[in-house]
Amino acid sequence: MYQWLIRKRRLEDVIIFPFALLGRLIARFRPLKEEYDIFFFFPFYHVGGAEKVHSEIVKLFPEKKIAVFFTKRSMNEAMLPRFRGGNITIYNVAAYTDNKWLYFLNLTWRGIAAGYIHRQRRTPVVLNGQCNFAYKLSPHLRPPVRQIELIHSFCSFSYIRLPFLPFYTATVMISRDSIAQHLALYKRYKVPAHFEQRIRLIMNGIPLPDSIGSAGEGPVAGPGGDMHNTNGQAGALSLLYVGRGTEEKRPWLVAEIAKASGLPAGFLGPVEAAIPAELRPYGHFYGEQTDAAAIDRIYRQHQVIMITSTREGFPMVIMEAMARGLAVLATDVGDIPYHVKNGENGFLLDHTQPEAGIVEQAVQCLARWRQHPEQLQAIAAANIRYAREHFGMEAFAQAYRSLLLEL
Repeated sequence: MYQWLIRKRRLEDVIIFPFALLGRLIARFRPLKEEYDIFFFFPFYHVGGAEKVHSEIVKLFPEKKIAVFFTKRSMNEAMLPRFRGGNITIYNVAAYTDNKWLYFLNLTWRGIAAGYIHRQRRTPVVLNGQCNFAYKLSPHLRPPVRQIELIHSFCSFSYIRLPFLPFYTATVMISRDSIAQHLALYKRYKVPAHFEQRIRLIMNGIPLPDSIGSAGEGPVAGPGGDMHNTNGQAGALSLLYVGRGTEEKRPWLVAEIAKASGLPAGFLGPVEAAIPAELRPYGHFYGEQTDAAAIDRIYRQHQVIMITSTREGFPMVIMEAMARGLAVLATDVGDIPYHVKNGENGFLLDHTQPEAGIVEQAVQCLARWRQHPEQLQAIAAANIRYAREHFGMEAFAQAYRSLLLEL
């Protein structure tokens, strides 16, 4: 299968060649106005975990000149300010690369982007953050340009990227589970073994917050109106869901759990439309938030972070929640079981059971925590310690800087 994909890609390269050549000519006569050390290619800048990671990576190189290309139409500009910086130039080319009715523009832009990169006086590095356009661009970039890819999870891109593996000197994956799934795929498709050696594990990192209680003083009102302290050690138990309302996330289960348990639930992110109308009264919807202080405050107003996904890598929301002392109540998918142990950091739900079983299991766990609040206090302290030991930005920054700046 792998060899067939390579032959198919080579045939496509022949067909695309005239468009790419036209793009190179355009880049020759209309070059970039500045020189860049690193080129980043990302699909979006709307709210999302991947976008948050991308913005953090971009900021790790303040001494370098950086070009960031966005290639897909974003739903909003909520995350765009996080990508800006004095050393960063943003190019939003989605109008050309994300237009299926004028697809020849996408083909031409592969040549334009290649021309920009090759015309740099110093050979730059290219990082592809799970971007389809960047994969299609990769055959048009000649050595010595180093190309690196970042894969956030096992998904459709896991298959899209296969014929482009020869062009990447390194592949970054963020979880052990994702690496295992990709290695299994390599074996099924008979991908040459040496590509396995190019995979590197770099876990995501987060800016660690101040100690619990420093974001606000005294009790705050939770989504259900109950008053409880920001450290989660008093008052009514409250649940928090953070993320989008996509099908694999199953946020409606959080609303069902809130209904069945009688506990208030907060939803942070563009999720309200994914919750059935009859369940919306059981949740408080914060909508999309981009202000760091507001997000921090919302986390601290809750005691339990909810993850009900069918698949995950390792969600950043768990890192953010644990750093603020929230207990984790999550399905046992991706790398979550590597970091969450029953009774120590929270509780794992069996993702293979029917949705009704997940709701029942969650309700039972929450009932125990309500009856024994001292368990939540112990989990809160343990999670803050664990986050500080494992989720800081230092290792994240060092790994990416070493990878992109190595000679």
